[in-house]
Amino acid sequence: MRFAAIADVHGNRLALEAVIADIRAHGVGEIVNLGDMASGPLDAARTMDMLMALDAVHVLGNHDRWLIDRPFEKMGVWERPAYPQLSPGHLDWLRTVPSTRVFRDQVYLCHATPVDDNTYWLEAVTPEGAVRMAPLDSIEKEAEGIPQSLILCGHTHVARAVRLRDGRLVVNPGSVGSPGFSYDVPYPHLIEAGTPDARYAILELTPAGWSVTFRHVPYDHEAMAALARRNGDAEFASALMTGWVG
Repeated sequence: MRFAAIADVHGNRLALEAVIADIRAHGVGEIVNLGDMASGPLDAARTMDMLMALDAVHVLGNHDRWLIDRPFEKMGVWERPAYPQLSPGHLDWLRTVPSTRVFRDQVYLCHATPVDDNTYWLEAVTPEGAVRMAPLDSIEKEAEGIPQSLILCGHTHVARAVRLRDGRLVVNPGSVGSPGFSYDVPYPHLIEAGTPDARYAILELTPAGWSVTFRHVPYDHEAMAALARRNGDAEFASALMTGWVG
């Protein structure tokens, strides 16, 4: 069993194109998508067209949900530039996507945690704004009741794998389209990948257990940074350009 996991595309069409090409170049046929597909100051409609045409298993992210569960005036700053680009067909398709799924009986898929699409799982934020590994006890608590040996999540945009004490593996493949952002929940903090590359993971079940390969894929990030800048989001543009916020 061998497949690719993508997450947090955030309307970055060129990053998605590069990642899909890299997946195909490695001979990987199956893809799972962990959500947050369109929101951001980029190319929401064409990104959604690509994802909807992709033979993949999808789950809904918090930013996807915010595009379909509230009026425009209550949307966040990443939804407002994306929503006018989307057709009723795009939004109707998002309404069909579940928040969690099981892939081929062996892999559990969610966006953030199994019960909350807007809570960090593998990372914790201190009151001072430092982002660090979450305690193993709290990571394991979120995994209670999940029998699958591999659990995939996204949301934080941080590529990471954590082995639970019972042998299960929790993996975040990193973000395809957004290598950095600022956020104020639970405390103001920054997430910064340090490079502008698009990220994803290849997972393979071997006789020894799950193998994880994190891929960092270069693409024309300058073009997407310029688009974010034209659309008025200097912070997003900085993250796309450098992997750092500001």
